[in-house]
Amino acid sequence: MIRRLFALAFLILVSSPFSTRAYAQTTPGACTKLTVPTAQAAATAAATKAANTAPTATIPAASIGGKGSGSIALSGAFALYPLAQVWGEAYNKLHGDVNFDIQAGGAGKGMTDVLSGAADIALLSRDVRPEETSKGAVLFPAAIDAVVFTINAQNPVARQISANGLPCATLAKIFLGGEKLTWGQIAGTDDKSPINIYTRADSSGAAEQASKYLGGNTQDDLKGIGVQGDPGVLEAVRKDPLGIGYNNIGFAYDPSTKVPIEGVIVVPLDQDGSGKIEAAEAIYTTQKDITTAIAGKKYPSPPARALYLVTKGQPQGAVRDFIKWALTDGQQFVEDAGYVKIAQDKLQAALDTLK
Repeated sequence: MIRRLFALAFLILVSSPFSTRAYAQTTPGACTKLTVPTAQAAATAAATKAANTAPTATIPAASIGGKGSGSIALSGAFALYPLAQVWGEAYNKLHGDVNFDIQAGGAGKGMTDVLSGAADIALLSRDVRPEETSKGAVLFPAAIDAVVFTINAQNPVARQISANGLPCATLAKIFLGGEKLTWGQIAGTDDKSPINIYTRADSSGAAEQASKYLGGNTQDDLKGIGVQGDPGVLEAVRKDPLGIGYNNIGFAYDPSTKVPIEGVIVVPLDQDGSGKIEAAEAIYTTQKDITTAIAGKKYPSPPARALYLVTKGQPQGAVRDFIKWALTDGQQFVEDAGYVKIAQDKLQAALDTLK
C-alpha cells in the first residue's frame, strides 16, 4: 500500500503541466541553468533545515469554527493560504463540527509540521523532495498559481520597466549575479540608484520557483536581504522605492480590487527578449489577466506551478473527507479566489486513492 501511494504521488507530480522542468532551456529570452558546485550542494540541506525553523512572517492564523470537537490543522505555503482559508470557511458552514487551524509559515515549515505530526495537512508550493516522499508524504493537487517579480511604484525607472519589461537574463543578473547594479544599468538610463534586492528568509516554495525560473537550483542561489514570508517581502518593496522582490500572485494583487497592491508594480516579463512588452506579453493588469495567461500556458513554468495538499500517509477520517471535498465541490471556489484549476484528470487520479 505504501509503495502504491508513493508511486501515485510521483505520478501526480511529474504529470502536472506546471511541474518545475526545463522552461529556461527551451524558451527565447530565458536563462541558462546554473551549475551546482559540490560544496554548495552539500551546504544546501543545512541551509534549508535552518530556514525551516526560522521565525515566520506575521500573518494572522485562521481559526475557523469553534463549536465542534473535531479540528484539522493546516500549515505551510503562503501561496495556498488564501485558498485554504476560503475552503475552511466554506467547509465549516457545511460541517459545523469540523474546525480549522490554518497557519502560513512557508512550504518548508508546512512539510516539517506534517511529517512530524504537528499538522494534519501541509500546504506545498514546490516539488516534493525524495526525502519527504520517503517519510510518507502523499500529494493531492489543489490549484495552480505563479510567482511574479515586484518593484516599488515610485521606482526611478518604473516607466521604462512597465513599457519594456525585464527578460529573464536581466532578472538573473539581479537575483543571482551578486554584482551591485544600478537601476539605470538594467533599464538603459543614466540613473545611478542602486538596486535593493529582497528575498525570502524562510524556506519558501516561491523562492525556489523564482530561482529555478532564473536558472538557479535552489532558494539559496538567490541574493538579497532576507525577509520573512510573502507579506514581508511585499511590504519591504512597498517601503523602498529602489527595491525589487517576488511574490505569489495572491499577495501581489489586491484580493478586493484584483489589481496590483497599491504602491507596487508587477514586473512584466519580456519573454521573447525583444526589448519591449508585446501585446501577448501584457498580462499583468489584473489578477484575472495573469491567471488566464497561466491557464493558457502563456506564462512560464516555473515560476507558475501546481500547489498541493500533503498528508503523511493516506489521510483518514475528517482529513480525508475534507480533502475529497476540496478536490470536488471545493473546486468551485478556486478561480474566484485567484487561482487556476487543476485539470480534471489530475484531480480524478488523486480522488481515486481516497476511495
